[in-house]
Amino acid sequence: MTSPRPHRRGEHVRRSVLAAAFDELVARGANDASISGIAQRAGVHETTIYRRWVTRERLLLEAVLDRSAAAVPLPDTGSTREDLREILRGVVAYFDAPSGRALLGTGVLREEFAEYRHSFWNERMTALHPVVERGIERGDLRPDLDATLVLEALVAPAHTRMLLTGEPVHEPVITAIVDLLLDGARPRPNPCQ
Repeated sequence: MTSPRPHRRGEHVRRSVLAAAFDELVARGANDASISGIAQRAGVHETTIYRRWVTRERLLLEAVLDRSAAAVPLPDTGSTREDLREILRGVVAYFDAPSGRALLGTGVLREEFAEYRHSFWNERMTALHPVVERGIERGDLRPDLDATLVLEALVAPAHTRMLLTGEPVHEPVITAIVDLLLDGARPRPNPCQ
């Protein structure tokens, strides 16, 4: 009988601990989530957790960011406008769900987590680039646009409302944000023609 390869077991433990950390965070909140509770949920020893993540905060943040990556999927509706609306709907739904609230509870904006934030943000923007690239191919968006900047412009107004002002981001607001973005990103007529 062959024993499992170490890297597979390591990935299984990592996935189990991240899932357990997320569950602990949602169940107990950022202040009361504990390494011992996470270890118990994951069926591992606390030292296994400390060896890989060093601090409770790093583990909680990684667990939430890991879960967040799947929360806003890559839409492909056949319409640039609808794809952008779907992204924005996903962002809004995410922050209304336990995972989004959990992310805010981790203190994700603290300077010590800058590396995690940057890595997560870059991965998410890159994963959504195909929406902008398809929009360019369809002729809905100018070919000189920076895909990351377009996506940041899409989510920034929603983040402002959800995180700073507390104003709702309902369907008419989503539509208004997307239409405003598209108005600024459409191909411009060539004045020489």
